[in-house]
Amino acid sequence: MRTFKEHRPGDAMSQSITLAITKGRVLQEALDILDKIGIRPEEEIESSRKMVFPTNRNDIRLMILRGMDVTTYVEHGIADLGMSGRDIILEHGGNGFYEPLNLHIGQCNMMVAGLKDEGTLPNRLRIATKFVNTAKRFYAEKGIQVDIIKLYGDMELAPISGLAHRIVDIVQTGNTLRANGLVPLELIEKISTYLIVNKIALKTKYDKIQPLIDALGGATR
Repeated sequence: MRTFKEHRPGDAMSQSITLAITKGRVLQEALDILDKIGIRPEEEIESSRKMVFPTNRNDIRLMILRGMDVTTYVEHGIADLGMSGRDIILEHGGNGFYEPLNLHIGQCNMMVAGLKDEGTLPNRLRIATKFVNTAKRFYAEKGIQVDIIKLYGDMELAPISGLAHRIVDIVQTGNTLRANGLVPLELIEKISTYLIVNKIALKTKYDKIQPLIDALGGATR
């Protein structure tokens, strides 16, 4: 497995880089991948309230963010690279970064789901989701007009209560859907975590970033 050579002050590759990682369920998987290529935080992340952490590489630091924020920090160049779910990338729709690698962690599906016994539905559906842009694109491509209702959580309640006819949400096991009388109906996208790279940073820090991309690619094969 490829790892990085230890950085020495004053060498030709002295520019530091910042890697943004999503907090939550995929954090440990992301840290495990970094550990495989010899990059480790110098402090315990999960027990800390800090958001920026040094690593054993004095030219690399980690930034721990909410999932929805990783793409924004990378697009604006605050972070040079990030690990972000494909669902967030699709919703963000930013053009300030590349997506060179599928890291194959945090795998799940973005689905349309509805009540198991939903009965006859009207021609124009109400769709509840936090993935508003993605849902709009999905139904526009199918030529179906819908009304989108933005929610931030507890999506299953929307069809049960009559707020919406169907939902667009992330599905892992499907247990929560079944427990609330819903079933998955259509697959929108298979989701996993991707490495994203700020376009300008890749040009200005190429000698630092490209070896990192290569090493992560080797660690996830």
